[in-house]
Amino acid sequence: QVQLVESGGGLVQAGGSLRLSCAASGGTFSSYQIGWFRQAPGKEREYVAHITRNGGGTYYADSVKGRFTISRDNAKNTAYLQMNSLKPEDTAVYYCAARRIIEYNYWGQGTQVTVSS
Repeated sequence: QVQLVESGGGLVQAGGSLRLSCAASGGTFSSYQIGWFRQAPGKEREYVAHITRNGGGTYYADSVKGRFTISRDNAKNTAYLQMNSLKPEDTAVYYCAARRIIEYNYWGQGTQVTVSS
C-alpha cells in the first residue's frame, strides 16, 4: 500500500503562490489517481482537485478552477498542486490522497497553508 507525505505549505500573502508536493512510497504510484483536499478550521474537508493515473485528466472544484493546477510526475512518485492568486479563504490544511477506483483509501498527514489578507 502507498504512503503519502505532503510538503510545501506555509504562510503567504493574498495574491501569492505556493506549490504543494505529495511524495509517495511503498506502492505503484502510477496505479493510483491522486486527489487534493483541504480542511479549514471549523469546516468539513472539501475536495480541491484530482488527476488521473497517467496525468491525462485533471479536475477541479469550482472554487479553485483557473487558479490551481494539479500535476504529477510518475517517474518521481510525486504529485503537485500549484496554487496561484491565493485568497484568505484558501487557508486550510491541505491533504493529498490516493485511490485505485472509487474511495480514497490512502491519505497524507496534511500541510498547513495560511493566506494573509
